[in-house]
Amino acid sequence: MNRKVLFACAIVFLSARITAQAASQRNQAISRPKQGRAASAEEVQLLRKMVETQRQELQQLREEMRQRDAILQQLQEQVRSTQPAVAESAKPAAPAGATNEAKQSQLQTDLADVNTTLTNTAVTTQEVQKRVSALEALLGRFRLNGDARVRYENFLQGSVAADRHRARVRLRLGIDGKLSEDFLGGIYIASGDLTDPISANQTLTGFFNRKQVGFDRGWITYKPQAYKWLELTGGKFAYTWNRTPLTFDNDLNPEGFSQRFTFDMRRSPVRNLSFTGMQVLINESATGADSFAAGGQVSTKLQFGDRVAVTPSVALLNWRNPDAIAAAVVSRNLAGNANTNATNPDKNRFLSKFLYNDYIVDAQVRTPWSRLPLRLFIDYNKNLRAVCNAVVCGQDSALWGEVALGQTRERNDIQFGYSFARIEQDAVISQFNESDMRAPTNVLQHRALFLWQVQRNATLSYTLWIGRTLNPNLPNAAKAPNTAQGQPDPWLKRMQLDLIYKF
Repeated sequence: MNRKVLFACAIVFLSARITAQAASQRNQAISRPKQGRAASAEEVQLLRKMVETQRQELQQLREEMRQRDAILQQLQEQVRSTQPAVAESAKPAAPAGATNEAKQSQLQTDLADVNTTLTNTAVTTQEVQKRVSALEALLGRFRLNGDARVRYENFLQGSVAADRHRARVRLRLGIDGKLSEDFLGGIYIASGDLTDPISANQTLTGFFNRKQVGFDRGWITYKPQAYKWLELTGGKFAYTWNRTPLTFDNDLNPEGFSQRFTFDMRRSPVRNLSFTGMQVLINESATGADSFAAGGQVSTKLQFGDRVAVTPSVALLNWRNPDAIAAAVVSRNLAGNANTNATNPDKNRFLSKFLYNDYIVDAQVRTPWSRLPLRLFIDYNKNLRAVCNAVVCGQDSALWGEVALGQTRERNDIQFGYSFARIEQDAVISQFNESDMRAPTNVLQHRALFLWQVQRNATLSYTLWIGRTLNPNLPNAAKAPNTAQGQPDPWLKRMQLDLIYKF
């Protein structure tokens, strides 16, 4: 029997017996008639007998309780002794004649196996936890980010050209972070024509065909903790030097190597001094006439009070064997901007050589409104190796100026901006700079933009480009269809409405 059931039954039995005896004695006492003093003496005697009887019965009950406690203790011992037997009964029956010693030995063996299993499980769990922790630490060093942009745009140039409307999409995804304490790196993929280095856009057309995706970036940077002023980068990487769309498009990622030496200073107003070397690889040739660009930039950051920061920089970038670029355009191996530089009659070679001398001044001002900072910058580039002959001369300078008010960080942030560009024909190589202008060189361009941060990671923007060819009489000048010789190029209006989601 179960211990609890036996104990409950004993208590109920004793309680019932004591209650019955007390009730009987009370009934007897009440039923006796009341008599005088003699009756009272008898009642006293009777009560004494009753008390003695009650005492004896209580003593007897105590003895019975002790006996029942002994019985319960025996039952408990039996239950404990039968538990291993019950557990053993779940196993196949032991061979006939098995001794108690054999059973006890088997139980000890089983117990040792259980302890071993538990120990192994604990060790395995610890190893799994260590691996999970190591994986979490590894993943914590990297970040996944990218963006998706959907665009509607049109081209309007009056009666000289048919209106054009199209929808485009740009998709970019990548991961970057710390490879170790001293090394950084990342890999990015992006949509876009694989032969077009300055645009990741894909036009939504082509009878629902699949869109191309390629590796957009892949690099390793050595940035030692012991020498925080040093930064060495190799691969296909984001710009490590200051530049604007005047010389390189925002979507272009250069290839090659970069060395950056930056020194922070506490003394006002000079806060930073940086030196950057770059070796940009363009085309490798089996004949040994490789195309590349090499140069350097010096920049500094000046801080004036708490509100104004100015970053001036100057760079030299020398392009070697750039004719391979012109030849690639002719052979259609390069689908960047149209060639508007001066070329020889077969267009396989540039008339000019290219040595960029680029000056940038970037100023950022904190206004009384924290969500409306002001930014102004100007970029002036001169090609020190532009040709001057009977065909072209003095086409060596370019200017880009921009002003922006506001930011796009938090929800409902807004930003207004305006840009102006005047780029002469051979001021820069036309295949690699801003892709949305009327023409890459020999152009006069205005741009107005408005951005609204709809959500923390979603931006709605409107951009209006208004531009025309600077001198339509130059060779390779971009002109509207049916434009007569000597007639100015009509203004081309290009509107872009974008929804950008970042993650």
